Amino acid sequence: MPEPLEGITVIEMTVAVQGPAAGLYLRDMGATVLKVEPPLGDPSRYTHGRYNNTPAGTVGPQYAAVNRGKRSLCIDLKTQAGLEAMQALIATADIFLTNYRHAALEALGLGYDALKAQHPQLIYAMVNGFGPKGPDRDKAMLDGVAASRGGLIHHTGYKDLEPALPGAIVLDTAGAMQLALAIMTALFARDRHGTGQLVQTSALGAALWLQQWELTHVALTQADLPRSGNHHPNIAGFYGVYRTLDDGAIMLAQVMDQESWDRLCIFADMLPLSLDPRFQTPGQRLGAGLTDADTDEVRAAFKTAFGRKTTEAWIEFLSQEPEIIWERVNSWKDVLEDSQALANDYFTEIHLEGAGACQTVGNLVQLSETPGRVKGNPPSLGEANREILQGLGFEAERIEAIERHATTVRTELLAELQRIADEAAGLK
Repeated sequence: MPEPLEGITVIEMTVAVQGPAAGLYLRDMGATVLKVEPPLGDPSRYTHGRYNNTPAGTVGPQYAAVNRGKRSLCIDLKTQAGLEAMQALIATADIFLTNYRHAALEALGLGYDALKAQHPQLIYAMVNGFGPKGPDRDKAMLDGVAASRGGLIHHTGYKDLEPALPGAIVLDTAGAMQLALAIMTALFARDRHGTGQLVQTSALGAALWLQQWELTHVALTQADLPRSGNHHPNIAGFYGVYRTLDDGAIMLAQVMDQESWDRLCIFADMLPLSLDPRFQTPGQRLGAGLTDADTDEVRAAFKTAFGRKTTEAWIEFLSQEPEIIWERVNSWKDVLEDSQALANDYFTEIHLEGAGACQTVGNLVQLSETPGRVKGNPPSLGEANREILQGLGFEAERIEAIERHATTVRTELLAELQRIADEAAGLK
């Protein structure tokens, strides 16, 4: 079967997650994605996280997750030969995808205006932390600072404690989703109207997109929504997460009919709640008409009830109740073994040097007639240099010079990093 983006070429100059994850989607949908990396490579190649027991030399899980199936070229853009190679690559491209800073791109002659003049049908896709305009357009960003700026952290956690970080880098990945959607929109527009264009999104924009309901509610009502711990700040009633007897947890969201509500109240040893006039309809059970005192009361009752029985006892009961919307709170280890995720092929297997087989998230968008597919492992640094540059007409001696320069720079940088690490260790 054909893939949606067969024949589309992406030149990707990105680091970390927000840019590369957008390129990953395009790759899964059939595009050729050529990732141009500096002499040391994308720094996420070396990012192994807090707990790491993988062998030395194994690529970092962050890089592996969002770069599988791409080709890697290692080019120093600070050299004339490197810039000439980059310009030759862009001449073949439908999409130039980057999350480098605007000023750095301009200094390299890779700004939008310069490339548009040469390649009017090019889709130039940029993503950054805080948007393309304003005083913070070039401010450095990591996921947590965008989540802070966008209000997500302020409203996460318990009201009597400090705000809490989400458990995952949700804004980097949400920004990537927004960028992939924007690129697909621009491709469609080019097909319809015959012109390329500048595409821009940001992690801050993604934060606002993810919180459209909550932000609109505050704008409309001027409400001050406090942090609500295991509950949503804007949802009254019992909606929330409850700890069980064996320290598991269940998310209880809604009960859709009266019979299920009665059975739940009986199982939870809360029979008076089944007759309580405040909770007789789905709307009431989701908070309609409830005061803060009502909400505190029903949450306290469910907190006690869930704490009396084990996780498995709750799952056994709730599994027989299709009109109750609930779910066990899974750890990431649980998720990797989840039967529903496995049934939908949401995971794929890649192979990493030193570590062997490893699960990672696969292609999640399923198309019936032109499906995408997973393309393989993350690339080793610069593995495509000779093949791609030779195909662009570069002579062997030129390619060798580009590679030799990148290797020299990389060796010097790694030696300097090791010297700094040794010096720091000696100070301890």
